[in-house]
Amino acid sequence: MAKAAAKKTAAAASPSVERRPALAGRSTAATGAKVEVLPPADRISLRAPEASIAALSKALGVTLPKKPKTSATKAGRTALWLGPDEWLVIDEAGNDPLTDCAAVSALHSAVGISHRNIAIAVTGAGAAATINAGCPQDLSLDAFPVGAASRTILGKAEIVLLRNAPDAFRVECWRSFSDYVFTFLSEGSRDAAV
Repeated sequence: MAKAAAKKTAAAASPSVERRPALAGRSTAATGAKVEVLPPADRISLRAPEASIAALSKALGVTLPKKPKTSATKAGRTALWLGPDEWLVIDEAGNDPLTDCAAVSALHSAVGISHRNIAIAVTGAGAAATINAGCPQDLSLDAFPVGAASRTILGKAEIVLLRNAPDAFRVECWRSFSDYVFTFLSEGSRDAAV
């Protein structure tokens, strides 16, 4: 009887259950910089030895970068170098990189982190100044060109930073820090406008 009641309660509750992305719909704009939450994407944290890189690159459809501070993009999928054997793979084309890695027999570890991370875009002429309000990284185009990626900090939160264009960045952070990071960037955009 308890099982039947539990099923009835679960069935009644399920139509109202809805997953909403953290910070959904939030954006802010100041003179020179816009800060906005990007749509959800599929992401994996990938670890692999040198011997597995070719097989994983083939399965993912994007060449895993081997040099520090680099990224590679192809067909809506981006691989960011985070360490000698570590990458963040982001898919914005609706494909599942975790499934692609599952078909590879070469040694690797692929963990789905789609619901752990939130992406925030910072764009405009003041984008670098906005991020530099709390990030010590040199974001000049000479030091951090288009396609550059790194794990760094913003204020007190760890982020992964990708430069998409001369005046556009993607900031990846854990959802538990997303409100802090978004607020920090919003305040930084107002400061950069002064």
